[in-house]
Amino acid sequence: MINVMIPGENKELKLQHLVLDYNGTLAIDGILLPGVREKLLSLSSKLDIHVLTADTFGLAGKNLKGLPCSLLIMDDDRQAEGKADYVRGLMPKGSVVSMGNGMNDHLMFKESALSVAVLQAEGVAAKALQMADIVCPDILSALSLLGQNKRLVATLRR
Repeated sequence: MINVMIPGENKELKLQHLVLDYNGTLAIDGILLPGVREKLLSLSSKLDIHVLTADTFGLAGKNLKGLPCSLLIMDDDRQAEGKADYVRGLMPKGSVVSMGNGMNDHLMFKESALSVAVLQAEGVAAKALQMADIVCPDILSALSLLGQNKRLVATLRR
């Protein structure tokens, strides 16, 4: 678990789950980005890791093999709603940090205690950007925030 008190908001984040998009977030063109495997392994001692994807390139299972995470391959037609439903189903309520970049991530962001949009080679959908609490230039920066409470405080405080 990761606990962070946000000054000026009277809000404490009690994060237990990390929910991630795959393509455009953890991977580009289906290939896991360098350094992601190590970051996820490190975070797995603090958070339960969940990867939600349409698996456009069919490589998510292969590339995430051996990582302590759950993988859910989602139907193409209801991705945004499916991701939001998944986050709503995680307990306790308000324990999810989510990361993504696509149009289908915006509802997941709305349901999360903390949402992070990543802007990488694939870009970031404007709707996801609008719903995000934080925007990071890449996934490694985003994942690193979760080990740096003072960075989160500096970004989120009022």
